[in-house]
This record gives sequence, C-alpha cells and structure tokens, in this order.
Amino acid sequence: MRNLKLLKSLQTSALQGPGSPQCLSVRVDTGTLLVASQYSITEFNPQTGQVATEASLTADGFLPQDGSGSVVGLQDLAEVESACLATAGGDVVLFNLNTCQLECVGSVDSGLTSMSWSPDEELVILTTGQETIIMMTKNFEPITEFAIHQDDFGEGKFITVGWGKKETQFHGSEGKQAAQRKTQEVKPAPEWDDRRPRVTWRGDGQLFAVSAVCPQTGARKVRVWNREGVLQATSEPVDGLEQALCWKPSGSLMASTQRHPNKHSVVFMEKNGLLHGDFTLPLNKDQAKVKELLWNNDSTVLAIWLEDLTAGEHGHVNTCVQLWTVGNYHWYLKQSLDFGKDPQKAPACVCWDPERPLRLHLVTRDWGSLTYDWGWTTERSPGLDATDNANVAVIDGDKVLVTTFRQTVVPPPMCSFEVQLSSAVNQVTFLCRPEGTNQLATFTADGNISVFSQDSGEQPDKVGNGFRTVCRALVLKKTFRAAVHQEAPLSLRHLLWLQDDLFVAAGRGPLPTSSNLMMLRPAQEAADTLAVRCQLEVDGVVVSLVHCCRTHTVALQLEDGQIRKLLWDCPEPSVEEWRDSSGYSINFPVPCAQTALCSVGGEEFLLGLTDRSHLYAADVELASNVSSFAVCGDFLVVTTHSHTCRCLQLSTLSLKALQAALAKDGGQNDETLRRVERGSRVVTVVPQDTRVVLQMPRGNLETVHHRALVLDQLRKWLDDLKFGEAFECMRKLRINLNLIYDHNPKVFLENTDTFLTQLNSITHTNRFLTELSEEDTTGSMYPRPEGCTPPQPPASGQKKVDVVCDALRSTMESTDPNKFCLSVLTAHVKKTVPELEIALQKVHELRINPPEGDGAVSAEEALKYLLFLVNVNDLYEHSLGTYDFDLVLMVAEKSQKDPKEYLPFLNTLKSLEVNYQRYTIDKHLKRYSKALVHLSKCGEEHFPETLQLVNEQKLYSEALRLYPADSIHSKALSCAYAEHLMGQQQAEQAGLLLWRCHEPVGALQAFASCASWRNAICVAQQIPLPPDQLALLARDLAGKLTEQRRYSEAALLLDQYAKDCEEAILALITGAVWEEALRLIHMHDRADITETDLKPALLKAASAQTLFVETQAATFTRHRARLALVREQKEKARLSLLDEDGPDCADAELYSEASSVMGGSKYSHSNSRISSRSSKNRRKAERKKLSLKEGSPMEDRALMFALGEIVTTADKMREEVQALLKALVLFRFDKQAEKLQLVFEEALRTMEEAIAQIWSPSLQSSNTPLTGPNSTANSIMASFQQQQTPTTSQDVEVSSPPKMRSSVKWKLAICS
Repeated sequence: MRNLKLLKSLQTSALQGPGSPQCLSVRVDTGTLLVASQYSITEFNPQTGQVATEASLTADGFLPQDGSGSVVGLQDLAEVESACLATAGGDVVLFNLNTCQLECVGSVDSGLTSMSWSPDEELVILTTGQETIIMMTKNFEPITEFAIHQDDFGEGKFITVGWGKKETQFHGSEGKQAAQRKTQEVKPAPEWDDRRPRVTWRGDGQLFAVSAVCPQTGARKVRVWNREGVLQATSEPVDGLEQALCWKPSGSLMASTQRHPNKHSVVFMEKNGLLHGDFTLPLNKDQAKVKELLWNNDSTVLAIWLEDLTAGEHGHVNTCVQLWTVGNYHWYLKQSLDFGKDPQKAPACVCWDPERPLRLHLVTRDWGSLTYDWGWTTERSPGLDATDNANVAVIDGDKVLVTTFRQTVVPPPMCSFEVQLSSAVNQVTFLCRPEGTNQLATFTADGNISVFSQDSGEQPDKVGNGFRTVCRALVLKKTFRAAVHQEAPLSLRHLLWLQDDLFVAAGRGPLPTSSNLMMLRPAQEAADTLAVRCQLEVDGVVVSLVHCCRTHTVALQLEDGQIRKLLWDCPEPSVEEWRDSSGYSINFPVPCAQTALCSVGGEEFLLGLTDRSHLYAADVELASNVSSFAVCGDFLVVTTHSHTCRCLQLSTLSLKALQAALAKDGGQNDETLRRVERGSRVVTVVPQDTRVVLQMPRGNLETVHHRALVLDQLRKWLDDLKFGEAFECMRKLRINLNLIYDHNPKVFLENTDTFLTQLNSITHTNRFLTELSEEDTTGSMYPRPEGCTPPQPPASGQKKVDVVCDALRSTMESTDPNKFCLSVLTAHVKKTVPELEIALQKVHELRINPPEGDGAVSAEEALKYLLFLVNVNDLYEHSLGTYDFDLVLMVAEKSQKDPKEYLPFLNTLKSLEVNYQRYTIDKHLKRYSKALVHLSKCGEEHFPETLQLVNEQKLYSEALRLYPADSIHSKALSCAYAEHLMGQQQAEQAGLLLWRCHEPVGALQAFASCASWRNAICVAQQIPLPPDQLALLARDLAGKLTEQRRYSEAALLLDQYAKDCEEAILALITGAVWEEALRLIHMHDRADITETDLKPALLKAASAQTLFVETQAATFTRHRARLALVREQKEKARLSLLDEDGPDCADAELYSEASSVMGGSKYSHSNSRISSRSSKNRRKAERKKLSLKEGSPMEDRALMFALGEIVTTADKMREEVQALLKALVLFRFDKQAEKLQLVFEEALRTMEEAIAQIWSPSLQSSNTPLTGPNSTANSIMASFQQQQTPTTSQDVEVSSPPKMRSSVKWKLAICS
C-alpha cells in the first residue's frame, strides 16, 4: 500500500546541442549523461548543466553532414572509460571520455538497426540491415552471426506425449466448437511501428530476446537466445503485439504491449514464449501508442512511454510517461508525467539510472534534461485521537483507494471506498488539523488540487438489504487550480495540507541547487484558484517535508541531509536551522528517504530512514536494520530485517535508551518485541487502539495487536477504572486477567463494586476468579515500563488469591447474593485452601430455602456448577466431612457412585453414636487429629482404640493434651510415648516422661542408657537404691563417660558415688587433667600414685606432644614451599595461554590462582551425581578432589586446605600445652618443658608469619576485575570471567585464612 513520492526533480535547459537527441546513457562512475544526436555525442552534468566532453560524429564521417544519419545504440563502458555507439550506417564507434577521441572498431555494410550490451558488459548484440544478429565480445571479436527469423522453435520446443487429439480434449466454457475453430491469423504490425528489432537481456545476462517483424506475416514475433547464440524458444502468435519489449531484471518475464479490439494491454511473456498475465492501460481505443517499456533496475517500477496517435491542434500530439507498480497481483498507475502537446518539450530519450533504482532521466527534443528521484511512502492520516479512521490512501491512476483501518481491514487491491478524479493522481495528502484528519486532498497530473471530505448529511447506518455501513466515502468538496508556473511535469512536490485554506508545497528554485517553499491559499478574486501567498527560497534541494499534528511543527530535509524548520504559523513565515535543546544545529549524516517527527524524552526530533535501512534521530544512528517505521502518538513502531516488529514508548525513553532498546535482543517477556513474517512493513497504527497493520511482501495485510500497545491501553483503562473495556480486550487478546488486580491492588480492592458493575456478567466474574494466581504479572509476564513506580500492595499479609476472593465475595454478598451465587461459590473454591465445606453448606441452604426472583440460582444448578469446579470424589469427601448426611446424599446423587456402595456405608454411620460417628467419618477421610478428638469423647470403653490410633498415627502430643495430667489415660499415653521415643534414640526425653508419670525404674534405665548420669543418680536416690547397687550404677555410668572421653565427669562418679579414689585419679591422668588429678591425690593422701602413674604419664605426654608439634611444623614448611612452586608454575602457564588464545581458552582458568581457589576450574563441578547428595556427603566428595599428589589439577587448593588444617590444630593446642607445661615444671621436668615450649613457640611464629603469604590479599579480592597500567585486554577479560564463576562453601573455606588466638597466654616465664 505504498505510493511513489517525488523527492526531488532536476531540470536543466541550458544545453543546446545540434540536431535532436536520439540515444541516452548514464555514466555510472560520474553520474553524467551521454546524449547522442545525428551530429554529435555529448557528455554533460545534469546537476550543473555544463558540458563535460563533446565530439562531432560528422567530422570523421561516421554520420552524414546533412543530418540524415541516426544513432541506433549508445552504451557507457565504465571499465574502459569509453562510450560505445552504433550508427544506422553500420559503424561501431568507441568514444574515449578522457581524450574525446572517436575510434571505429567495426563496420557492417548492410547497416545496423540496434545495439544491446549484456548486463555484465561482456557481450554485445548487433542487429543488421540484413536481419541478422551478430554476437561479439567486449573487445569486438565476432563470436557468431545468425538470422533473426528462423523456422525452428528452439531447444525449448514443447513435447507432445500423445494423450488424445485436440478434438477429444476438454475446452472449458468455450465448448466443443473450440476444437473445430481455426487458428486466428495475426494482423500485421501497425503503420506507426518503426519495424526495427528490439533487443533485451535478462538480468543475469544468460538469455536475450529479440522482437522483430516476421517477413511472412508482417506481425512481430519474439525469439529467445542464450549467450552462446543458440535459439531457445519462439513466442506463440500474438495478434496485435507491438514493438516495445523489456525483460524484467529480477524475474523471468518479458514485458510488451498488445492491442486488442477493445483494449490496450501490457502483456508478459515467459522465456518459453508463452503469455503469462497482463494488465490494461487506461486508454481509449486507438488513443495512444507505446513507444518504449522500461524496467528500473530492482524490477519494482515499470515505465511506459506513451504518445497519442491522433494529433491535436496544430498537428501536435500529447506525450506522457507513466510509472506502474504491482502489488497483490494488481497493477497500479502511481505517477503520470504529462508533457503536453509542445513537440519540443516532449521526451526524446528516457532511461532509468543504473545505480539509483528510483531515478529516472529524460532528455527532451529541445535538449532539456529532466531527472526525477522518487521514494516509497505510505500516505496515512496523521490523527492522534479516536476520531481519526486510520486512513491509508493508495494512488491508482485517476482513482485514490482509501481504506479506513479503524473500521475494517480490506486487503489490497480492494479498499473501503474509491475517490474518482478526472485525471491521474500524483500526490495525496491528508489534512493536518486535529479532528479533520480524515479529509484528503489530491494533486493531479493536470495541475489541479482536489479536496475531499466527509458528507455532513446524515445517512442511515443500515441499508435496505440488511448490511450495515461501517464507513462513509469521502465526497468532492472543491477543486482548485494551482496558480504555479509549470515548465515541466510535477513542478510541485511534497504537498502538505496544514489548514482548511492553507497548502504548503516545494518547487524548483531559481538555481538547480535551491528550492522554493510556496504557501498556497485560495485567491480572493478567484475562489477556485490557489495563489502563492508567500514564497520562501531555501538554499538547497528539499527532499522531504513533514508535519507533526501534536506540536504543529513543519520540518524539511535537504538533499545533503540538512534539517530545517519552517515557521509557518507566524505573520512572517521563515525557514531556520533545526537546533537541539542545547542550541546546536543538527542534521542527518546522510539523506533519508522517509522522515517523521516525534518527541523523545520531551525533546522533538526528526526521524529519518535511509535507503540502506539506517534509522536516524537527527544526527544519531538508532539502528541499521530497519525496513519501515511509523510514529503514532507516543509510540514508535519499526520493522526490521531480522523479521521483528518493535514498539517503543518514546516518552519514557531518552535518545540513548531508545538506541539501546533498538539494539538489544528482546527477553522472554519483552513486550516491545514480537516476531513477524519475513519482509513485513508497517502500513499504519490505529490511534488510541492496539492494532498495527502490516503488509507482507506479496501484498496481503495482517493486523497484529502489539503487546506494547495493548498493555499501554490496558494501563490507561485500569487507571481510569474502565474495567469493562480492559476485561473485554484482555479476554479477546488472551492477556492474563491477573493484571487487573496486579496493576494497582489498592485501587482494585477499593473499587470492587465498580468492577462487578462494569463486568455485569456472572460468566466473566467467574472467569476472572478462576484465572487468579499468586504470580505478580507486573513483575514477570508484563513488566512495568521503565521509570514507573509500582504501587504499594495492601499490607494485609494474606495471599493475593485469598485477598481478591474475600474482597469480591464480600461485595457480591452485600450487593445481591442471589444474583452472584455462582460467583460466591467460585470465590470459596478458588482460595488457597478451598473452602469446600462452606460452599457445600451454601448449596445446602439453597436446597432448604430456595431463593425467589429473576436470576435466582437453584440448589441443583449451584451443585452442578460446583461439580464443574471441583472433582466429584473430592466434593463427596468434603461433604462427608460436614457430617450432614442430607448434603452427602445430594452430592452422591450427582456423582457416578453406585448407591449400593455408599448407601450401606451412610446407613451404618447414621446408626452410630454422634462422637463415634464423627470419629469414623474423620478416620475414613484420614483426618486423624479430628478423629482423635471425637474418639476421646466416646468414653472409657473406647480408650484401647484411642491408644491404638495414637500409636499408629503418632499423635502422642495431641492425645496428651486431651486427658488430665494425673489420669490413668495420661500415664498410659506417656508410657507409650516414652517407648516410641526410645525407639527413636531419644532416651533422655523418654526418661523425663517416665519420671514425670511416676515410673522411676523405667526412667532410670532410660537415663542410664544415654549416659545422662545426673538424672540417673537423682532417680536412683529417689527410688532409693542400696549403696552397693548405687556404686555399681556409678561404675557403669563412669565407663560410658570414659568411652565418650568425659574423664572429669567419670572421675567425679568414681570418687563420690563408687568411693574408688584410685580409679578416679587414673581416669583424670588418662584424660590429661593434671591439676584435678593432683587435687584428688592430695585429698586422699595417695602420694604413691604420683610416682607410679602421674610422673611417667607426664613424661610420656611431653614426648608425644613435642614430637607431634615438630611433625606438624615440618609438614607445614614442606607444604608451604610446594605451594609457592605450584603457584609460580600455574601463573606462567596461564599467562602463556592468555597471550596465545585469549581469555576464552578452555584451559586458561585451570592455571589461574583465583580460579582454582574460587571454583572456576573445569574440575569443580564435573560430577553431576554430587548435586543430589546431602551436604555432608557433598563436602566429603569435595575434599576427595583435594588431592596432594604432585601435578594434580587442584594441588594448590589441596595444599591450602592442608595448611589451614595444620594452623587450626596448632592454635587449639594452646591450653593443652599450657596445662602440660605447668605439671612438668611442678615436678622439675624443666628440660622437657623448655623443649616443648620452644618447639611450640617456633611453630606458632612460623605459621603466623606465613598466613599473609599463603592467603594473600589479592586472593581475597579476586572478585574485583583486574585493571591497571600493567593489565592487558586478555587479563581484564579473564578477571571478569572469574567474577561470574559460582563460589562453593569449600572454595570459601580454602580461600579464607584461619584465625589464630594470639590473645591466649600459654607460655611460662619459668621455661624461658
């Protein structure tokens, strides 16, 4: 649905050459034009009108002096910087563009009729006067020569497989008479046909076609050859085939024209010569002839050069050039250049630019040069409110096809309505005034501006046949004649309709590099004439002119990318530079084909899209892969070549943020991005709506509701408390209904009555309730826009679903409980813990007291609905839990249960006592706590059953709370509980329970089994036990304590209760409790034990401790030295790998000190089974990896772990060594004491000094990126990668230095 819009036109008339132009070619490297006439060849610059080079063709005899000769072909050869031309006399001439020398490179005696070069300029085809084809190389070496007219069809001749004869075949609607019909003879070519062959090449240069007049029939026939000169196919006889022929560069079709008795058509042929489609030209019978057909180089536009057959006044004929495009298999006439009847102004040569697809060059017979540059544009109405119908206008000859996308989406070439005009339309513009944007104006080829608006008369929405009118066609209100001098077609461009009586357009300036801005208003003396009320000269060629309805700004762009602002709504209109908020002048870096005004972050910018898909905001490049864009209100919608459509809210973004948003890949819940079909383009965005209309490459339309527009509209509706509109939109577009609450929970809870009133539907209310979930959709599915402060949630502490259900249920019950009965049930069922009992009770109440009135819900309907929400078996179980048998029967009747199954069960329950009945029900439902409560009320005879239930279900604590503490039942339960605790290895708690319920014997056994000696002694004395049994108990407990290395407590039992001081002293000596052992020795006067046991034990302990400390110190020193060596080797290896392979090398982290410590090594998480282990086993598995074997991958970590263990062990020995030193000094073992103190002191000092080196500060800050003057790019990248590596508890344990308790005073001055 795009139109061709004239960006700029260049006209030069200063060139006055001899004769009249006959051939035209464009130099690719310089952009100059080569024009050949019957006298000379000229190169001139259309920008300046200056002649660059010129050479006479008559001086050297290539053409006759009298001007009777002609040039039949002209081609620029960029590789040799020359131009090749062919004359009708048979000469092939090279014109050197540097030296201006002419050289004849070949001659044909019979003359030449045409010359055509292949697209790759490797081959040249010459047609001669003897109707032969000469194929030559680019060096003019002949390859082959053959006749144009050949009897053979070619290599592509069709094969008949002999499936029946023609007379027996089906002929469709033509009937069997078609079989007997003779082949219609083709008519000869018309008189105006110049009889010259037409040669055209396919875009890839593999095939070329020749259209020539057949000598037998006199009609034209097309033949196709390959580049080896082998005939491929001959066209079928086509009656009325004309001279024009042009092969589509990017396709397999050739375009020609055919004259029918009742129409004139452009027809297309395949390479096999068969017709394949056509379209009709808007001409009367025998009105005009087609001189040439020309495809532009990207095959999007077909130019048709027409000339009237009938001469008008003074014998002059009218000439025009039409530009046609195709979309969805329909051909549109987009531009019509009417040159009038002046023969000198008529085009003599027409050609497309080989580099710029939409640039057309023309040279008139009076040596005037015209260059037109077009661009693609979509003419859409600029409205911003709901009154705008989102109109899109498509030019189609003398009609404008208007589609109102707000009401309906009509695929092209169909439309909502057509606007008919008297001549071809070249420009369309919509009124820029708010609330009037549905009006449009057209600028036609005859220079008139027609205004169309909606009919003010009332028309019925429905017509007699029952159809409803959704949009009304525009009607013609006024036609103005533009009082502007038009030297050439399309003298006005970029027409803007700013106000009802004000038009702005751009035209040619006094210089080729300038433009005039004309402000047109109706003339006072002639109401049907638009006069130029103000004219502003702009220093530069205007290539775009846009208006913003919101700010009323008019911006224009010059051909070099400069941006200007038109101050049109002031007494003295003027043009000034476009400046940013800082006052600096800003421009586009390159000219843009499409432009639009928008506000980004509160500042107005001009957006521009280049032909190479670069999107700019003034001088800032936003993206480089944009295929189309549109600005609608506060949103920018773009489609990209990566097949995505982005919709960005400009008011919430700065220019840098907009640039970043267009560059990033969308996340999972990125509302600004959606995938679209390949090649999609934006047609329009419906204002104040959620629809974006896209056009696919083949021409069909698709309407998408872009998530960003949808969510923005929903947020506006929810802020305005328009819950009904929001719900309908969300329901249709499958938006999660939780957003209604999540958007602003406080506002929703305060307006639940408004919500229910606007929904006004039980079904919709139920749907909202059933879709509730705990997820906050504004934080996951539909994130809030950046910069938007989320509202505070209600501080109730309840879960979201419960809050919403309770709030809506309360409102519904207070409003109309009968009407909202089903919704109230839904609110009960949907809660986090479904309130099925309450819901069932409400259903039961409906059965007992049926409601009256319209809309009342019966119990049957309510129960049926409840069964829809809840599984019938679950509902049956819950109804049974209400102990209401009427309710149970009501639910059971609706279920699929067999009455033979549930009726006996219910009858049995009814016959039981109430408490036992409820116990039976609760036990059946596995509600054992409730069952226990009911069973406890059933009397003494059911206590064994109670005890059994408690034991089976482990309900000991609940059962103890149900019986008095001094009752027999409580004692029985306590004993059962104690037995259970003993089985759970919790003997001490079992002993407490037994002791509490006056079972001392069992309590004593329990305490003794777990070595709880204090409680055991207390119970034993409470029994009381005889002294001898008490002594045996004390010895038994002391043995268990000794096994647990609790020597002091064992000694206390042996001394005080077993009365065995010697055993007590020996226990203390074994446990190295030297001072307490001395106390007992002296208290019991057992000095003999000092000599026999204490002193030998002291010497043995001193020797063992000294040896242990020396061993630990030696191991520490060895590990420390090895760690330094390993670190040095790994650092060298890591640096070498980083220098060779960069930071992404797989083994680089393996040699990094930080990575080894912080878990970045590839060996850190290699075993997938470890993740499923317990934390204890996982730590064991981690330690297994810490191998001290030399060369192991984690040797450095293992060494650090071992060193840390040594330091920790040594630090814990301070108190133990001090006590041993005191005892040694007391018994004059000074040498042993001094040696132990010296060895231990040296070991501690060595470890304290080494901690800073082993656990260096750089290791602690390894998470900080390594930067600085000595850093390289690879090292910085590696440090960043280490920062992202996950850290385990084992890594933290290794990387943290052990803490030493330096404040503990353990040394003795006596031993110094």
